[in-house]
Amino acid sequence: MIKSITLLLVFLITAASANSQPAPNKQKLAAEVKAEFLHAWNGYKKHAWGHDDLRPLTKGFHDWYAEPLLMTPVDALDTMILMGLKDEADATRKYILDNLSFDKDIDVQNFEITIRLLGGLLSSYQLTGDLRLLALAEDLGHRLLPVFESPTGLPYKFVNLKTGKVRGAETNPAETGTLLIEFGTLSKLTGKQIFFDKAKRALVETYNRRSTIGLIGTRFNVETGKWTNTDSHISAEIDSYYEYLLKSWLLFGDRDCKRMWLESIPAVNKYLADEFVREGERQSSAELWYGHADMNTGKRTTTTYGALDAFFPAVLALSGDLNRARRLQASSFLMWKQHGIEPEEFNYRTMEVVHAGYPLRPEIVESTYHLYHYTKDPRYLRMGATLFRDFVTHCKTDAGYAALKNVITKEKSDSMQSFLFAETFKYFYLLFAPPKTLAFDKVTFNTEAHPVRRTWK
Repeated sequence: MIKSITLLLVFLITAASANSQPAPNKQKLAAEVKAEFLHAWNGYKKHAWGHDDLRPLTKGFHDWYAEPLLMTPVDALDTMILMGLKDEADATRKYILDNLSFDKDIDVQNFEITIRLLGGLLSSYQLTGDLRLLALAEDLGHRLLPVFESPTGLPYKFVNLKTGKVRGAETNPAETGTLLIEFGTLSKLTGKQIFFDKAKRALVETYNRRSTIGLIGTRFNVETGKWTNTDSHISAEIDSYYEYLLKSWLLFGDRDCKRMWLESIPAVNKYLADEFVREGERQSSAELWYGHADMNTGKRTTTTYGALDAFFPAVLALSGDLNRARRLQASSFLMWKQHGIEPEEFNYRTMEVVHAGYPLRPEIVESTYHLYHYTKDPRYLRMGATLFRDFVTHCKTDAGYAALKNVITKEKSDSMQSFLFAETFKYFYLLFAPPKTLAFDKVTFNTEAHPVRRTWK
């Protein structure tokens, strides 16, 4: 307990000192982010070109399936465009159009393919106007549609891109409820209603399985609709379900999504939010976290929060709840500061790391960007600068960027997933870049940070 109080005091003193400092040089930081993006991208091109991901330690490559799907090029393309890297973006777009085909006899995970590839193709189409990207997206959308042919309308986890055969009846709310932005946008851009209807039904069916107190669990069976894990939280396997309730309302003006969001968030704030005063502190310094609870009783089960949960301040800010967003962001940053980078899972009551990995996640940067946009408070620029410096210090390698096996020891892992380009670098860049780089209020970011615009009536 003494150690926890000491760490907290160190953080508070550091934060107070930081708040007295001038805002960092945004132009300089934006240039640094762009340079680091190019460092990682050039490492990918040199050692893993044509494959899904770079292995940054062994300087090899990793493909998700038996045949590559160009995860990194597709995920990176819209970030290049936003950074003004025109020549690189044009060359990458040409490579994708010349080489990417979805006519492959492979079983793919619908959720990951949707947020990375379908989302990336749609965003890049809107940014370039290249109809060939939309055609690729439509082809992929049709190949993914069989996942929705379950007795409940909830999507199976896997589908074969060539045969349409599905598998994986046990899934989770994140995978069933994080599809409408991509499929809905595809529907609006192609005029084919089936894409919107199938994804919306999956979102509604997920919502309809909430408990009597308004919470959802971690896993269910898409054939029976029955819960197989009743743990409720805002972390992995649930997180982006809540994000898409709100964003689908905002992007499409969908009244059902508005109702579902407005009926869901009170239960989240009532049963999952955990507000407490650490021993030796004053009431005015009460911390706000979001933990785990049983979906049926609301009883607290664990007091863990982690890198994935750190998306929630952005969602709260987007919904207009800036008070909670600010307080939760302060907690996320407190978690980061314990070891100079955030762990995958953290016990906020004991201030101990539960799961020590860091896969280069972007969520805390995403929330920093959102809070700076809404508040213009320079503390979020300073926070972003700290996050970026720590990120470069601990994760950069001579070939790119490496995930961490352990945030305490800083031991690296031979992994550099495509979301580094789609999300982490993009949110760092947008935080420091001029506002004209992207019209924030005219786009909706999917959960992979691919911005889409409502270009339809």
